[in-house]
Amino acid sequence: MDNLKTEIDDGIARLTLSQPARRNALTAAMWAALPDVLAKLEEASPRVLIVQGDGDHFAAGADISEFETLYATAESAAKISADIQAAFDTLAAFPSPTIASIRGACVGGGAGMALCCDIRMADSTAKFAITPAKLGLVYPFGDIARLIDAVGVANAKDMLLSARIIMAKPARKMGLIHQVHSVDTLETEVMAYAQGLTRLSPESLRVTKSMIAAYQDGQRTDSDTTRAQFLAGFSSDDFGEGFRAFLQKRRPEF
Repeated sequence: MDNLKTEIDDGIARLTLSQPARRNALTAAMWAALPDVLAKLEEASPRVLIVQGDGDHFAAGADISEFETLYATAESAAKISADIQAAFDTLAAFPSPTIASIRGACVGGGAGMALCCDIRMADSTAKFAITPAKLGLVYPFGDIARLIDAVGVANAKDMLLSARIIMAKPARKMGLIHQVHSVDTLETEVMAYAQGLTRLSPESLRVTKSMIAAYQDGQRTDSDTTRAQFLAGFSSDDFGEGFRAFLQKRRPEF
């Protein structure tokens, strides 16, 4: 759809949230379409996925102009809530590494989407807020869990209870984002990071992501699955190429 633009070039996929007149606020149609859009990107097996906004903002959250209709009944509220969670869960489960490239507003559902990405990089204009308390709403438990994973309980309480705006440098300090760059260099830095990931073993990154997800889901000790994943690495094509390249003092070709 026009509001969700995708492209893939040299192993790097991009998903652009595009409703710039409304700071890329996500409509119900966009939320509903996101799982299928991400599934099609996954089918292309990109090495990295960059999620970004169109223009000067990442995303201002859900499109409030639709709220009166979307939340008119318990049934319609349940439907849009399920669509939003399906979008978040699909992005969080994307098998390749994901990078949120953040400018300007990253608020509400926009912040939730950024938290579903593995790496969050921002420029100095980035502003973060999670504001359900301003609307008389409650942030979903799964989204609260992702926020706590990123910033810890104390900072999550601060963000959720105050609904205040947090600028890029404090956001970096609390762990909400990983890097802050200037307006002019963000795109270059994001691409450099993404290109670095494309030079690493895609199998290693995929399995590592799945193990981290298992930990986030509550696993705290090795399981048959994680033991098998670890041991399978030694017989993988990527390992064969990786150690040969190391011995031959060349870059591996994964």
